[in-house]
Amino acid sequence: MRAVVQRVKQAQVDVDGIQVGAIGPGLLIFLGVGEDDTEKDCRYLAGKIVNLRIFPDSRDLMNLSLLDTGGSALVVSQFTLWGDCRKGRRPSFVRAAGPGKAEGLYERFVGLVKESGIHVATGRFQAMMDVSLINDGPVTLILDSSKLF
Repeated sequence: MRAVVQRVKQAQVDVDGIQVGAIGPGLLIFLGVGEDDTEKDCRYLAGKIVNLRIFPDSRDLMNLSLLDTGGSALVVSQFTLWGDCRKGRRPSFVRAAGPGKAEGLYERFVGLVKESGIHVATGRFQAMMDVSLINDGPVTLILDSSKLF
């Protein structure tokens, strides 16, 4: 499971011109599910992300997590995180999970983040989405569960 995590002042996702999810301060999480991902990947990545100390404390040092700040999360499915661009000029997505598996693990990830007490907004799975954000920092991190445990 792969995630691009951005610390934001605000973010929103629209589908067909209609806002389907929005947050104030917190994290925008682009989440891609791979063919070999399991519940273990969901649990690990959700726990890692909500506990990442990437928000400033009173001394402006990155010492606080999403849990510490009470911020929100906007989780957007993004299979293109599994794009392999090493050969040719068109990305290959053969390592991305199929829609059925991907949607189940995406929903499980969202559920785990919610269970931690975080307010979560989402995009719409398999939809063309317009995502807008005001980056905070900017702070952007890339996480891959296969490289974390």
